[in-house]
Amino acid sequence: MRVNKRMPCKCRQKFAIIVDGECEFWYIQMLKRNERSLNINLEPKLPQKKSVTDQYNKLIELSSEYNKVFWIVDFDVIIRESRESRRGEKPIQTFSRYYPLLKEHQNIEVIINNPCLEYWYLLHFKQTNRYYDSCDSLIHDLKRIEALSDYAKSEKFYTRLNQDIYLRLKPFLGTAIIHSNRLGDFDLLNPETGISQMQLLFETDDLKFIVN
Repeated sequence: MRVNKRMPCKCRQKFAIIVDGECEFWYIQMLKRNERSLNINLEPKLPQKKSVTDQYNKLIELSSEYNKVFWIVDFDVIIRESRESRRGEKPIQTFSRYYPLLKEHQNIEVIINNPCLEYWYLLHFKQTNRYYDSCDSLIHDLKRIEALSDYAKSEKFYTRLNQDIYLRLKPFLGTAIIHSNRLGDFDLLNPETGISQMQLLFETDDLKFIVN
C-alpha cells in the first residue's frame, strides 16, 4: 500500500486587500511595516479598473488564489457616482446585487466605510454615528483632534518615518474596534449612515493579537 508522504502545508497565509484609493493602500502598507511579527502576507491591491463590477470580478478571481480577500469600500464614491449616473444600473444597485452573493464566500470579507476611510480614524478618538455627506466634511472634524490636526491625504503624511498614520493611531486601535462594533451592520436600505467596518480586518484570527 502506498503511503502518502505529502506533509501538511506550512505555507504562510496570504491575504489580498482590494482598495479603491491610495490612502487605504498606504494605511495597509504602514500596518505591514510596523507589525513585523505578522505571520501572514498582506497584499494591498489598487485596481486600475474601479467600477463595482470590475472590483467584484477581481474579488472572485483573487478568492481562488488567496486564503482570504478583503474589499475595502469607500461608500461615498458609490453614492456620488449613483447620483451622477444618468443611464443603466446605478452603482449602488450593482453593489446591492453583489453584496449578498459575496457573503456566500467564506474567504471574502467586505469592509464598508461610509463615507470614507477617515471615519475609521475618527472612531479611534470618539464614539459617533454621525453621517457625513462628504469625506471633506469629515476631515474638517478629524483635524480638530490634536493627534491628527495636520492630517493630509498624501503619501508624505501617511508614511512619515516614526510618525506614520498607523503609528499615530495604534495606541487607540482597541477603542476604535469597540466604537466600530457598536455601530452594527451596514444597512443597504439606509445607506446614508456613518459607519466603518475596518475592525473586521483586525478581528481575523491572524491579526487580532495586535490589539491584545
